Amino acid sequence: MLTFVVTSLLYVCGFVFLYGVIRFAVRHSLEDVEMRRVQAERAEEMAVSRDRALLERHGFLTND
Repeated sequence: MLTFVVTSLLYVCGFVFLYGVIRFAVRHSLEDVEMRRVQAERAEEMAVSRDRALLERHGFLTND
Protein backbone atom coordinates (compact mmCIF):
# COMPACT_ATOMS: atom_id res chain seq x y z
CA MET A 1 0.00 0.00 0.00
CA LEU A 2 2.81 2.38 0.90
CA THR A 3 4.46 1.66 -2.44
CA PHE A 4 1.25 2.54 -4.26
CA VAL A 5 0.91 5.84 -2.36
CA VAL A 6 4.53 6.82 -2.96
CA THR A 7 4.31 5.87 -6.64
CA SER A 8 1.09 7.86 -7.06
CA LEU A 9 2.57 10.87 -5.30
CA LEU A 10 5.71 10.82 -7.47
CA TYR A 11 3.56 10.37 -10.57
CA VAL A 12 1.44 13.42 -9.73
CA CYS A 13 4.47 15.53 -8.74
CA GLY A 14 6.16 14.58 -12.00
CA PHE A 15 3.23 15.88 -14.03
CA VAL A 16 3.12 19.10 -12.02
CA PHE A 17 6.86 19.55 -12.55
CA LEU A 18 6.55 18.89 -16.30
CA TYR A 19 3.66 21.34 -16.55
CA GLY A 20 5.81 24.03 -14.90
CA VAL A 21 8.79 23.32 -17.14
CA ILE A 22 6.68 23.39 -20.30
CA ARG A 23 4.93 26.58 -19.21
CA PHE A 24 8.27 28.24 -18.46
CA ALA A 25 9.71 27.17 -21.83
CA VAL A 26 6.72 28.46 -23.78
CA ARG A 27 6.74 31.80 -21.97
CA HIS A 28 10.49 32.18 -22.54
CA SER A 29 10.21 31.30 -26.22
CA LEU A 30 7.37 33.80 -26.74
CA GLU A 31 9.54 36.52 -25.17
CA ASP A 32 12.38 35.57 -27.54
CA VAL A 33 10.08 35.72 -30.56
CA GLU A 34 8.86 39.18 -29.54
CA MET A 35 12.43 40.42 -29.02
CA ARG A 36 13.52 39.10 -32.43
CA ARG A 37 10.49 40.74 -34.08
CA VAL A 38 11.45 44.09 -32.58
CA GLN A 39 15.07 43.63 -33.66
CA ALA A 40 13.98 42.78 -37.22
CA GLU A 41 11.78 45.89 -37.38
CA ARG A 42 14.65 48.04 -36.11
CA ALA A 43 17.06 46.52 -38.63
CA GLU A 44 14.61 47.16 -41.45
CA GLU A 45 14.14 50.79 -40.40
CA MET A 46 17.90 51.28 -40.20
CA ALA A 47 18.35 49.76 -43.68
CA VAL A 48 15.70 52.07 -45.14
CA SER A 49 17.29 55.16 -43.58
CA ARG A 50 20.76 54.02 -44.69
CA ASP A 51 19.53 53.52 -48.27
CA ARG A 52 17.79 56.89 -48.26
CA ALA A 53 20.94 58.62 -47.02
CA LEU A 54 23.04 56.86 -49.66
CA LEU A 55 20.70 57.94 -52.45
CA GLU A 56 20.67 61.52 -51.17
CA ARG A 57 24.45 61.62 -51.26
CA HIS A 58 24.76 59.80 -54.56
CA GLY A 59 21.72 60.82 -56.56
CA PHE A 60 23.24 59.71 -59.83
CA LEU A 61 22.61 56.09 -58.78
CA THR A 62 18.85 56.49 -59.10
CA ASN A 63 18.91 56.97 -62.92
CA ASP A 64 16.64 60.00 -62.64
